[in-house]
Amino acid sequence: MADAFSTFSPDLSSPCMNAEAVTKHDSNNMAQTSRALFVGGAGNIVAVMAGGTTVTFTGVVAGSILPIRVTRVNSTNTTATNIVSIY
Repeated sequence: MADAFSTFSPDLSSPCMNAEAVTKHDSNNMAQTSRALFVGGAGNIVAVMAGGTTVTFTGVVAGSILPIRVTRVNSTNTTATNIVSIY
């Protein structure tokens, strides 16, 4: 498939190029730090931010895209489902 933008260098304002399902875990980080999270099922998300702080996002609506850089989504107290890391 042709890609008219293949010669352009991606930067943080470019659309994301990869995504993968998030496996929630209380100590294992994701393989790649996210640029955003897509939330398929409503609930709370306990995330370890790229800067190292842990924060709870309460009442995230299904279908939301959170523009946050996270290294991990904790299993404990995360009730949201079908979370996808976009990077």
